[in-house]
Amino acid sequence: MPHALFLHSWLTKNKIKDNSIKEKRELRKMHLTETVIILAIAGLVNAAIMIMAAAAFNAHHADIASISDAYKTLVPLFGIGAGTIFIITLLASGISSSVVGTMAGQTIMEGLLGKKLNVWVRRIITRVINVVPTTIALLLGLDPLNILVYSQVVLSLLIPLPMIPLVILTKNKELMGEFVNKNITTIISIVFVAIILTFNSYLLVNTVQIR
Repeated sequence: MPHALFLHSWLTKNKIKDNSIKEKRELRKMHLTETVIILAIAGLVNAAIMIMAAAAFNAHHADIASISDAYKTLVPLFGIGAGTIFIITLLASGISSSVVGTMAGQTIMEGLLGKKLNVWVRRIITRVINVVPTTIALLLGLDPLNILVYSQVVLSLLIPLPMIPLVILTKNKELMGEFVNKNITTIISIVFVAIILTFNSYLLVNTVQIR
């Protein structure tokens, strides 16, 4: 999620106490270890989701068009335990996504405004932006699964917005000092940004042609 990039940077920055090089080195190592572990777990979870979906929702269940349909299909195939885990996972995902979105909104507002607002004012504003559009869409009868898919598409299209400045800033030695990215890191980052931009461009062009 593009807004998570802002939030991760903000959380790391707020861990700094005495602003010494030694402390920054230690925090960098901790942040790197934490990121690798979290992304590894996320990768395993995503792989498990894809494998389970391929096994459960194959050609024999190609008519599944909503989350409730997926739940009803899982129960007879894998038992009530699988259905329960599916629902709990969705709930946990929704809660964590909402928390990340709200905290990222507070962080971005604080950074763009250049000053701190009352914490409750920030929370109310970001919560309204986070929740109200989705609530309106549900009240209008839009399918939750379609809302989820479209939201992921929008997030994918927005990812380059924070990634491109991040690549530019982290290769600037005057700004980063000894923490500047190595050339190989910058090259790999540029390659991945280019891949994402290519996929997003293909998606947009393909969608326009279909319509």
